[in-house]
Amino acid sequence: MDRLANTVRPYAWGSATAIPELLGQQATGEPQAELWMGAHPGAPSRVDRGDGPQSLAELIAADPQRELGAEAVGKFGPELPFLLKVLAAGKPLSIQAHPDLDQARAGYADEEARGIPADAPHRNYKDANHKPELVCALDEFEGLCGFRPPAESAALLESLGVPALTPLIELLRNKPEAEALGTALATVLSMTGEQAAETVARTAAAVELAAAADPEGQFGGYARAAREFPGDTGLLAALLLNHVRLQPGEALYLGAGVPHAYLRGVGIEILANSDNVLRGGFTPKHVDVPELLRVVRLQGGRPEILRPPVSDDGEQLYPVPIDEFRLSRYRLGAEPRTLGGDAPQILLCTDGTAELTAADGSTLTLARGESAFLPATAGPTTLTGDGALLFRATVTL
Repeated sequence: MDRLANTVRPYAWGSATAIPELLGQQATGEPQAELWMGAHPGAPSRVDRGDGPQSLAELIAADPQRELGAEAVGKFGPELPFLLKVLAAGKPLSIQAHPDLDQARAGYADEEARGIPADAPHRNYKDANHKPELVCALDEFEGLCGFRPPAESAALLESLGVPALTPLIELLRNKPEAEALGTALATVLSMTGEQAAETVARTAAAVELAAAADPEGQFGGYARAAREFPGDTGLLAALLLNHVRLQPGEALYLGAGVPHAYLRGVGIEILANSDNVLRGGFTPKHVDVPELLRVVRLQGGRPEILRPPVSDDGEQLYPVPIDEFRLSRYRLGAEPRTLGGDAPQILLCTDGTAELTAADGSTLTLARGESAFLPATAGPTTLTGDGALLFRATVTL
């Protein structure tokens, strides 16, 4: 077992207080957006096995069979296939969608062939991998996820009373679903000039009035985003998406092509190792509308909120349709819990104090905000800690 030393990413949208509070540290006043746990080359965790701090990525690369296990290496390759994060959103993130595996491979190969530099601001594909993700709320977490049914979007837009939105409303009501959603998204993200500025401004004002009339309703999230990104046509795209509010312990799975944006809150996020993002508003970064339309899933519906029951062994598993990551949590009590040891695992304590006991009798104590890496060869690990809340990230073999 290895205690992890992790990196905090200071993105501008991050909360200034949530991650320092979790870690028991003094806030600096600067945004702290994400705490990364894993072996992603952008900010790998560090461990110390007696010879000083070492990158977890380097440790795995030196002996992937020992650290990940032969079965995981055979299935996913010689790298940890997931990244675990604490995500603390003080401001809205960009509206975005991620490609599936075939789209990522094709997009990456195309941009490589065209010689687009890896750090170019207009580059879409940083790697050839997909980026499914799951977010589990630690406190009330607000976001946007997936398209509403077109008729619902039309009714929502009509309720704002903005005449300039009438063509969009008629489109959503009168065209087949995929055509309606695709054309609506392309239309709002391609708007420019004075007419676009006036339409967004009038819509933002209407959203503010709706939020004031119903402070607990969905319009508050849209209003905050509109204030953060004045004049951004992403507001119109956001109104096409489902508004979601997660309570602690609830989660969302976001597969390929699902448009989404996190608006505020603190959550545990786990994702496949990729940095491929197609953006659609609420951002000063590159927005490639044709490529976004190529990967986005033009299907309306309600997102499924995951509320896993407690199993006989105390595990609450969040089911996902992929194998690269598997997230669950344990609320530890008087009865010890035992984890299998045939796959790489990262454990994160978010409440109380957890005691980990390895097969060889060695122990490791995790306080709130602390995490550990368990290599595949560690053997069974026993968990104790009355009242502690522990998240477990691993793979499915």
